[in-house]
Amino acid sequence: MFENLGNRLQDILEKLRRESKLTEAQVKAAMREIRMALLEADVNFSVARDFVARVSEKAVGTEVLGSLTAGQQVVKLVHDELIETLGGKAQQPTLRNEGNVIFMVGLQGAGKTTSTGKLAKFYKEKGRRVLLVAADTQRPAAREQLRVLGTQVGVPVLEVANGETPAQTRARVQEFQRSDFRDLIIVDTAGRLQIDEGLMDALADLKTAMQPSETLLVVDAMTGQEALNVAQTFDSRIGLSGLIITKMDGDARGGAALSARFVTGKPIYFAGTSEKLSGLEPFYPDRVAGRILGMGDVLGLIERAQQADLAQMEMKKAGDFDLEDLLTQLRQIRKMGPLGDLMKLIPGMSRALPEGFSVDEKQIQRIDALISSMTLKERRNPGILNASRRKRIASGSGSTVQEINKLIKMHEQMKGMMKMLQGMGGGGKGGKLPKLPPGMGGLGGFPGASGKK
Repeated sequence: MFENLGNRLQDILEKLRRESKLTEAQVKAAMREIRMALLEADVNFSVARDFVARVSEKAVGTEVLGSLTAGQQVVKLVHDELIETLGGKAQQPTLRNEGNVIFMVGLQGAGKTTSTGKLAKFYKEKGRRVLLVAADTQRPAAREQLRVLGTQVGVPVLEVANGETPAQTRARVQEFQRSDFRDLIIVDTAGRLQIDEGLMDALADLKTAMQPSETLLVVDAMTGQEALNVAQTFDSRIGLSGLIITKMDGDARGGAALSARFVTGKPIYFAGTSEKLSGLEPFYPDRVAGRILGMGDVLGLIERAQQADLAQMEMKKAGDFDLEDLLTQLRQIRKMGPLGDLMKLIPGMSRALPEGFSVDEKQIQRIDALISSMTLKERRNPGILNASRRKRIASGSGSTVQEINKLIKMHEQMKGMMKMLQGMGGGGKGGKLPKLPPGMGGLGGFPGASGKK
């Protein structure tokens, strides 16, 4: 989402890094470029103006100018200010032991109902007993959609009937609580195609009846500046405590997400990162700022690895690393998300990759199919894979003998690399890893990774 803005800012700041000393004129010129980059990324005008003014004031008002590390210091100032603009310290809804009610509001199409299901999954995995209330009686099939999501997550759904009053809804929730107590209730309300007075009054009445502890506005990152106007209107009419930004994995310019916290004064609690139910993450301003400036997100990468149980993956000697191990590790890594997205979390990787670089996830699935078509004996001892066995495996996996040959070659190359690393105590000369064998830029000759140079 922030790729274009990130590239622009990194190009501007890279020029400053190369300068041993900076003048006030150089800083002002760079700030003008940064302001233009922010405006082109659809950042709110006042946000872009104030952002640049604060960075300029700090750069000129300190001992940055003329110092030997002036370029790096300006980069740090931009990074720190970016974090502050995004919200400063990460915040999350404060939940009590009981009586927690989260009220979900937003325009139709913003992903409100889906975000409600994701939020239920997020909190259920943290040990909360969740009840979903399907109160969207305006959009056809909205209640059915939430019922399906509730089934997938494994939480009950209470559906509001047509014509039901807010007081009746509250009474039904209380009745449900008496027989099946829940410490977190998430209410999915009717979305608005536009700010309609009658619908807003109905929403306000339901909020009064439900007395939520949190009121979250779901904002579609693809709607740009209009999302900010919507947020301000909802806040003035309903009262908001926080935001959820959806479609952060899309190709929007990112300006609305960058501006939302600053314009509304409300913290961004969560970000939708994919359409999957697991695609909802706490919003960390420092990590987002790091990604924008090409500094990566190592903590995010570590968390994904922990969730995929990668920490439990056994490190084996090169000679013991068989195809069964390769299959296990590939599946564990895939749990972390698309490989292309994972690589962008590594500091500097987004700029180091060739233009047009992409990872073909289907090819990784084909490797999985190839190994899965082997017997356990064949996976643990690839040396027994003669011509007839390879032909049988190719037929069983819907592939060719040539693809199996490439897989075996890739496995041998990986074992060779592991021997080199182990022989060097885990790293190459001078602390650098040895160069990848030919063909290992992708997956051993598989067209799994490609890029234009």
